[in-house]
Order: sequence, then structure tokens, then C-alpha cells
Amino acid sequence: MDKIPIGFIGLGRMGGPMARNLAAAGYPVHAFDLDPAAAARAGAAGVAVSGSPREAAAKAAVLFTALPDDDVVRATYLGAEGILAGGRAGLVTCDCSTVSPEVSREVSTAALPRGITHMDTPMLGSQPQAVSGEIFFIVGGDPAKLERIKPYLDIMGKLHMYVGGSAMGNRVKLIHNGLAAVTSVAVAEALAVCVQSGVDPYTFYDVVRNGGGMAFGTYFDRRAKRIFDGEFSPTFMCELMRKDAGLALALARASNVPAPMLEETKRTYDEAVDEGWGKEDFSAVTHVIEKRIGRPLSRK
Repeated sequence: MDKIPIGFIGLGRMGGPMARNLAAAGYPVHAFDLDPAAAARAGAAGVAVSGSPREAAAKAAVLFTALPDDDVVRATYLGAEGILAGGRAGLVTCDCSTVSPEVSREVSTAALPRGITHMDTPMLGSQPQAVSGEIFFIVGGDPAKLERIKPYLDIMGKLHMYVGGSAMGNRVKLIHNGLAAVTSVAVAEALAVCVQSGVDPYTFYDVVRNGGGMAFGTYFDRRAKRIFDGEFSPTFMCELMRKDAGLALALARASNVPAPMLEETKRTYDEAVDEGWGKEDFSAVTHVIEKRIGRPLSRK
């Protein structure tokens, strides 16, 4: 049986590998990216490159987007050369971006009169998981469409979870990333206390990692030793986590929840980006703490 055509808009650090994995599974993928180099890399891997989101959508039965922010998502879906302008009735669109719930609802509302169903499918994971096909998808939207998109989620990811109606996936993702951002700053402060108080940081790492205490977590496991080694090459950029922390803070405020730790975390990420560390890994927020104590945490 012929495999249905898939659209993919946004071929960056996450979207590029995801589109290539779909193509490697034998699906005809029609993709677009504003960056010619990103489009060329996808084309070399068997992805058909379209001239616009509208053109890609016109060829697709299911379409995925992986885009940087609210404004780009709005333009990509709602613009004159956007997805809704080209999509046919029956198209299911899945936005894997981390954006505000308001944007998802706006796109979903605009899609319905056209017979298009919009799902929010933000991701947990970073570039290595996109390459290996081990993303975790958080799915919001029409539950009746979950089986329709499941085969493609299974190719690009290891697991997906349905969490509720339109924009609920975005809410869950923002709460998650807000917590992750707070954790990253808290870890940086703890490591700074190690260095300043004379505790060997690698000894502290081993105690937390192996001691069975409550301080251990995924971020600590994956980032603490990299910080000690002075390794800040990005799998998820600091400027993107700054954006997510801001969206998480906006959600907290809209929900009438005081969030002083998240507010301070957002200020710390603002400082990291303003100081020029935005293109490094989001663990580069540690540089702000280093600046405050006047010394690096790494021995290098």
C-alpha cells in the first residue's frame, strides 16, 4: 500500500532529523525551511523541498511543524503563503514547537472552517533524541485524530502521551520547561557553592548521582559534569530556554499563580542572553553565576 505524503515545515536542529527519519521510513516528505542550507541538507537525505509552507501543505495528508516561536508559527500557518492557505480538507497538522497556548488555539480555530484539524504536539528531548528517533511527544487536540498521527509519532519518537484538548500539550510543555529552567539555575548555584567552599565538584557529582538522595535528576545527570568540564556546546540553546521560561512565566501569571523562583530564573536567563551566551547550551546560564562569584566553575 502506498504511504501517505507527509509535510514538514522547519528543518532546523530538531525538525531536520525528524523529517529525515520520516523519509528514511519510506514516506514521501514535502518540506520547507527559510534557510536554504537546511533545506539542502534535507534534500540530500531524500526529502522533497517545497517553495513555501503553502506548497508543502497542498501535497500533504499529515503535516508537522518545528518552529522557533509564536510569531513564526502564526506566520507559517496563517500567512498568505502559509499552511492553511494550501492545506486541503482532511489535513491534520501537528505543531511540535514550544509556543503559547493562545497561538495553538488561534491556529486551531482558524483551521476548523477549512476542514483542517490542528494538534499541538510539543516535544521533550533535544537534538540527540531527534536524530535517534527517541523524542517524547506531548499531544493536545482532537483525540479522534490520535490514531491518525500515531504512526509518524512512533517513527520520530519513543513515546507519546495524550494530555487533553487543544493547547493542553503546550500548557504541559511550558510547565515542564519552566521547572527545568529553575532547576538549571539551582544546579549552577549549588555547584558554585561547591567551588567557593572548597568541595571537590567531581566528588559532589558522585555523591548526588550515586547517593540516592532527592537532589539527583536528569538535568544534574546530563549537565553537571559537562559544566565542570567547561563544555557548553548546544543541544538546546540558552536563548530558546529563555523564551520558554518567559512563556512559562506568562502562563503562571495568567493562572494567578505567584512564581518568584521562575521570575528570578527568567531574569538570570535574560542576563545570560544579554551577555552573549544565547547560542550556547542552556546550561550556559551557569556563566551568570560564574560572573556573580568572579570565577569559572570549570578547572579548564
